[in-house]
Amino acid sequence: MFKKKIHVELDAILQDLRVNLENNYKDLAHDALKRLHATLEDHKTNGTLKEKDYLKYKKIADDYSKRMEHYHH
Repeated sequence: MFKKKIHVELDAILQDLRVNLENNYKDLAHDALKRLHATLEDHKTNGTLKEKDYLKYKKIADDYSKRMEHYHH
């Protein structure tokens, strides 16, 4: 139950990130990306996210970071 809750939380942040990118809301997309990285690190530090799942989401977050590298106003 607890594991599913974490995945739902991370997936919701990813969905928020995707929607903001699709609508060209760069500031909100950057905020969602920061939230994703912070949430991942919190769960890793607390031990509430398995290493395998952490690496999966971390790769997704890093891919978005690289993609959004030059997103400025």
